[in-house]
Amino acid sequence: MRKMLTIRLVFAIATIIFTCAVPALAQSGDARAAIEAQNKKFMQAVEKGDAQAIADLYSSNAMVLPSNSDVVKGKDAIKALFQAFIDSGVKGGSLTTVEVERFGDTANEVGVYTLKDASGKEIDKGKYIVIWKRENGQWRFHRDIFNSSMPPPAK
Repeated sequence: MRKMLTIRLVFAIATIIFTCAVPALAQSGDARAAIEAQNKKFMQAVEKGDAQAIADLYSSNAMVLPSNSDVVKGKDAIKALFQAFIDSGVKGGSLTTVEVERFGDTANEVGVYTLKDASGKEIDKGKYIVIWKRENGQWRFHRDIFNSSMPPPAK
């Protein structure tokens, strides 16, 4: 009798956990698809040399934390940052999402990137973490940190 009660209790707990976890996994999946779509827009803007379109993908009080630089705050500064990247020869690349975890109107993304020049040569590769924020029904870059996986240039 006790054994049967224990089995029922374990089954009930497992059911509760599963019932709670499935919607959370579905939400993360929905967020992942939306985030991957935003990442695609980001890279299309890079290819077009459109720093304004990149800045428009960021939240109203976004921050970018690039390597070897101070924190970049606000859309105007973010536009200037990415215009400098484009002007330095970045003409394409990829953003590859490794994982997404959603928490209501925010989500965390871990990913890897590559940057290419006009000839298609890889000029940088690295990793990033983005905290996404849902504003007016759109997922937007909110906090964005990235750093290169390539060795520093020889002196």
